[in-house]
Amino acid sequence: MREVQLTNTMSLSNNKIKYIRSLKEKKFRDEHHTFVAEGIKLVFDLLETCRCQFLAATPEILATYPEIRAEEIVEANISELKKATLLTTCPPVIAVFHQPENKLEEIILKDKLTLVLDGVQDPGNVGTIVRIADWFGIGHIVCSPDTADLFNPKTVQATMGAIARVRVSYTDIAFFLTKNSHLPVYGTFLDGENIYTKELSTEGLIVMGSEGKGIRPETAKRIGRKLFIPNFPLNRTTSESLNVAAATAIICSEFRRRTF
Repeated sequence: MREVQLTNTMSLSNNKIKYIRSLKEKKFRDEHHTFVAEGIKLVFDLLETCRCQFLAATPEILATYPEIRAEEIVEANISELKKATLLTTCPPVIAVFHQPENKLEEIILKDKLTLVLDGVQDPGNVGTIVRIADWFGIGHIVCSPDTADLFNPKTVQATMGAIARVRVSYTDIAFFLTKNSHLPVYGTFLDGENIYTKELSTEGLIVMGSEGKGIRPETAKRIGRKLFIPNFPLNRTTSESLNVAAATAIICSEFRRRTF
């Protein structure tokens, strides 16, 4: 980490505001290989694991946390932060971080559970799933290219800091599942077996499908263990399906329950 550089101590420049707001768009995040995080908890969780390129905060925050380390730190007032924030309610600290490189080849799959997201397109759902994975001790998530970008500001905020602890990679899911077919591969389907009575392993890949279409056919061909989350009581008229993040939480909970 570079030494702290406290610059522009009395104001947040228009250029910096423009830069922060540009990172709402994926093309600029990709160009600069950076992303925005806002709020005390999220920013300080990320400061422990990610390189911080730029941080703007109120004088109170800088005085309370003198140990902050970033490549550039700027003191800003709320009025200036309001111009930069991507949130409805302005936080006292906004930071820009370098994107971590989560290389797929470095993921260890043996003796672990790994989540696989097949076209989950809502940033809030993806961020919540990252948070769920963190809660249940699942350290890796593998996503299809059309899954929502991990560094979308809505995704980042929804992780509530879990982005600092869960590694997320993007790749061709069909190829990934074929390459790792020696592992148990689970997925949720309406014609699957009851998750509460089905035998579950302590390692394997758990595939979750998109909000509207579920797991796509080419992915389903590579799933050998189909699961179903039953409603209660059985055969009662109910909602058509569960939100993908809610379903992920139920599945992860049941897998972990078997280990106690």
